[in-house]
Amino acid sequence: MQRLLDIPAPAKINLFLHITGRRADGYHLLQSVFRLVDWCDTLHIEVRADGALSREDLRRDDTSPPLPQDDLCLRAARALQQASGCPRGAHIVLDKRIPQQAGLGGGSSDAASTLIALNRLWGLNWPRQALIALGARLGADVPFFLGGRNAWVEGIGERLTPLDLPAARYVIVKPPAGTATAAIYHADDLERATPPAIMEDFVAAITANPVGLWGRNDLQPVAARLCPDIVDALDRLGRLGLQPRMTGSGSAVFAAVRDEDDIDAVCRAAWPPGWQMQICAGLQQHPLDGWQKDAIM
Repeated sequence: MQRLLDIPAPAKINLFLHITGRRADGYHLLQSVFRLVDWCDTLHIEVRADGALSREDLRRDDTSPPLPQDDLCLRAARALQQASGCPRGAHIVLDKRIPQQAGLGGGSSDAASTLIALNRLWGLNWPRQALIALGARLGADVPFFLGGRNAWVEGIGERLTPLDLPAARYVIVKPPAGTATAAIYHADDLERATPPAIMEDFVAAITANPVGLWGRNDLQPVAARLCPDIVDALDRLGRLGLQPRMTGSGSAVFAAVRDEDDIDAVCRAAWPPGWQMQICAGLQQHPLDGWQKDAIM
């Protein structure tokens, strides 16, 4: 029996997110820094000889919304199977820990880890760039998770420049309400003309102060208007002396923690029922980065 167990799919946070323009086709141009953190979903994948693809939702409680029947894991597996002509299938068991509608990239990360694992299980030996090209058709964040490193991100999310970031820990808070990404990007009051930033300026600033904020999240004002819980989460972290920011299109917010006193204060805080709070460490590379081939076949 061919299978891989305990496959990690880490979340990401956006240390900043600027919208610098909009293309004629409606896609928004952005600049951001994506940072991997150790809040992970876990996948268990077993090869099926009959060529079928199936997914099991390993639910640990009844509070999380159910996964779509045809989620990104299955879509990723199907795309790789069709592109490679592989006759084998797979049964995917997903232990979902990263909250949905949070701006943490959980679904995209699940898809990326599925591609990496099936590339190994099916013996395809596709190089990283081939998986990235396939992943880009699944979602804008999937190439980042396949890239394996923290990154300066530009364009519509497809232009990645690897970054070495200083060690840092974060508190991530997710209120029960989620956000609709499409509604945020279609809002009339969304800032779409932030001047382009210079990567070296960001690197210098975060090297000097790893727990400080740089730039802003242009999606945050619109998301906060549509989802008041975001304002509440930002205020609660701010009252603890932290500098919070929304990640992605929300509704999760994060803040760097300076020391154990910050962590103790966050853990002692009274979070409302249904809110999720996680202390995370920033990662320097994806846990599956060593599984990938960079050479072109």
